[in-house]
Amino acid sequence: MTVLVEKKKETVMAKDSLTVQQEPPAADDLDLVLWRAWKAMDLPEGYHAEIIEESIEVSPTGRRRHAVLANRLRRALDQLLQGTDYAAYQDTNVIHGLKATIPDVLVAPVDLDTAPDPEGLGVDAAGVQVVFEVVSPGRRDRERDRDRKRRAYARAGIPVYVLVDDHDGEGAVTVLSDPDREAGDYNSARRHPYGTDAVITDGPAKSFVIGDGIPRGADRTSPSVTACYGLR
Repeated sequence: MTVLVEKKKETVMAKDSLTVQQEPPAADDLDLVLWRAWKAMDLPEGYHAEIIEESIEVSPTGRRRHAVLANRLRRALDQLLQGTDYAAYQDTNVIHGLKATIPDVLVAPVDLDTAPDPEGLGVDAAGVQVVFEVVSPGRRDRERDRDRKRRAYARAGIPVYVLVDDHDGEGAVTVLSDPDREAGDYNSARRHPYGTDAVITDGPAKSFVIGDGIPRGADRTSPSVTACYGLR
């Protein structure tokens, strides 16, 4: 479900019956409108809202498969980052100007007070080193994670964006790095089909591997993170 604020002109009828063309808000004004609306939202349990590009997008909690993958990513990152100045987080607002996203998993400083956003609503994007998204099955969900969030994270300057995507062919992990803020894209994109190793090569999560054991079947189980989901 997506809440959109359209930029097109709206026609309104004045009291004197004249037709008046109402101009859309300027980009800066629209950003502020969306920001205020987002902060004022009171969503039912199981939903969250993000400001992505020029809309507020409201999404339900992910399915079991989504939760399992995100949780295993988080747990494996916890092991990798233990004893460092960084940690893995879930369900955390990432703030970039008047935009707000909620990655499935992110890597940021252990002390989030070192990367606060001005209003205390989450972590400033400048402190986020890696974001992970587990791509959901819906068409608009896929477009959001593959396209709109790709642009949003690049514009925010987040160094690494990783997509775990069951719906890319037979499944693939894509590692995006070297963001170009002005272009809104990443200069490096490495796609790894399920069954091959995807490795993060930069930053605090350097050497993190999403390996050769990510199963697609909902009924497949394994006693270890590495064997089942390829997270070493």
